[in-house]
Amino acid sequence: MFDGILQGFQVAFSLEAIMFVFLGVLIGTIIGMIPGLGPISAIAIMIPVTYGMDSTIALVMMAGVYYGSMYGGSTSSILLNAPGVAGTVAASFDGYPMAQQGKAGKALAISAIASFIGGTVSVILLMLFAPMLASVAIIFGPPEYFALMLLGLTAIASLSDGSTIKALISAVLGFMVVTIGIDSQTGTSRFTFGSVNLLDGIDFLVIALGVFALAEVCFLILNRKQKMNGLANIGSLKLSKQDVKEMKGPLTRQSFLGFILGVLPGAGATISSFVAYISEKKIAKNPKEFGKGSVKGLTAPETANNAATSGAFVPLLSLGIPGSGTTAVMLGAFLVLGVQPGPLLMTENPGIFWGVIASMYIGNIFLLVLNLPLIPYFVKILKVPRPLLISLVIISSLIGVYAVSFSTFDLYLLVLFGILGYFMRVFAFPAAPFILAFILGGMMEQALRQSLTISGGSWSIFYTSPLAVTLFVIMIIALVVPAWRDQVRRKKAEEEEQMENIN
Repeated sequence: MFDGILQGFQVAFSLEAIMFVFLGVLIGTIIGMIPGLGPISAIAIMIPVTYGMDSTIALVMMAGVYYGSMYGGSTSSILLNAPGVAGTVAASFDGYPMAQQGKAGKALAISAIASFIGGTVSVILLMLFAPMLASVAIIFGPPEYFALMLLGLTAIASLSDGSTIKALISAVLGFMVVTIGIDSQTGTSRFTFGSVNLLDGIDFLVIALGVFALAEVCFLILNRKQKMNGLANIGSLKLSKQDVKEMKGPLTRQSFLGFILGVLPGAGATISSFVAYISEKKIAKNPKEFGKGSVKGLTAPETANNAATSGAFVPLLSLGIPGSGTTAVMLGAFLVLGVQPGPLLMTENPGIFWGVIASMYIGNIFLLVLNLPLIPYFVKILKVPRPLLISLVIISSLIGVYAVSFSTFDLYLLVLFGILGYFMRVFAFPAAPFILAFILGGMMEQALRQSLTISGGSWSIFYTSPLAVTLFVIMIIALVVPAWRDQVRRKKAEEEEQMENIN
């Protein structure tokens, strides 16, 4: 293994590889900032460009595009509340409030540092454990995935801003939306109302940009008299000792958690970022600060989504199994270049296997060096006058959605979800549970139906799997412990109040 690692660094430190890694991360960062043009589109566009190139160099560049887009997507999430990439939605929960408070520079600096550390730690883990973790990924079958998705849904209460009932209503709405389209198992159409435009379902980008970006636009238009003092002041890029102290815990925990979730086929950066945000909120001493510009709330998802990006290469390189849409396109790129990923790749093409992994070290350094000096220029977006800023968000959202589907119907849906997002905000229905339910709903339904098909309709498949049972137990603990802790705090507060009254 160490011979392979040395060979990988020999490939990665060649002048040609360094140049193409830099080109890849630069392209990825720029494309990640544009809503709609995420890593899938970027890698698909790059495939024809790589014809005639050395396969190792081409794959190194496309890997740079992949994790570079995560950096770029965070910028639009933090500054404009318009997630450019699905994996950066959770970054907007605390990143955008920080920008509104005049701390946009600090928010982008935290994002860059967290992304760098999460990406670097995960690359180290990838080098050390890739062969072993590939066998762990195989253990996860449909029952285990259903239990994992159910565990993720227990976090809905944590994503509420106060009312758990409203959070649950928001989640149910997300489940309803994700069922629209053709049923993959029976081939029948569901909730399409006879419209052929809904047969393919509703794209995540339409919902994310509608519920977050256009909802924010509606709020700014309808509250024109409200001043935007925070957005006019970008703040300092320097982090205080307190900021660094708050970042340490999430950086350590979420680097490992994000990598592990990234290894699981189907989980990816989006779920990793949500799980990271939720887990940090659950263990926080003051969870009420989340969603209002919390340093931990921004550090956790930004660390996890970049760690998951590296983790996704474990099943791809070791098993030839794409764990997400982006790695599926990467698999296509491998095959086009005449490289067959899988168990034999490490022995037959060690230069490619270890070269791609080693190049991620250099890529993460490039991203940090590239992004930190550019932060003052990024935040100048916030100094744009409000009418122009609103126009910029609307145009980028419309172009982003249309560029993915070339469907005017999706533009109508975008406006519809923008109005829905605005009313959710006005009536204090949290958007995060809606998005989480939409992301997990489809995979959860598929895993449930696959499990019951395997077992012939018997529910015993869920409690005969040790791993599924373990996940169910963790789910119960995740539900019971916070409720018990809140009750203890409430009783303690009541006792202190009684003592004060007596005194």
